Amino acid sequence: MSRSDTVRFRHNQAILAAAIVATIGALPLASARSWLLPVLLVPLAVGIWAWRAGTDADARGLRLRALTGQAHLAWDQIAEFATDSRGRAVARLTDGRHVPLPAVRGADLPRLVAASGQDLTDRAA
Repeated sequence: MSRSDTVRFRHNQAILAAAIVATIGALPLASARSWLLPVLLVPLAVGIWAWRAGTDADARGLRLRALTGQAHLAWDQIAEFATDSRGRAVARLTDGRHVPLPAVRGADLPRLVAASGQDLTDRAA
């Protein structure tokens, strides 16, 4: 399986741009006093999260990425997909747990399922 077979879902890149602007804006404040240097950590963390967080889907399953970690869900662990009240995608696992899918909206679910390589027309029949 090549990397090109992976479908990636990421947050809007405007978040990353806002984090960069916030970091530049915080530089004068942080350089004024040494005890204000931790102020730079907030926009830096938001920028790293915006760049890294999301969901990757391929024939093996889903990889959910966050700021500091990641989780892998095989397709056979997933019972169904749904959306929450805000339109974000959620996976219901076979053990009953509900796992939110970072950066995936309800409208993205057909593309997410297509990444599995399964023929969905057989299941619908």
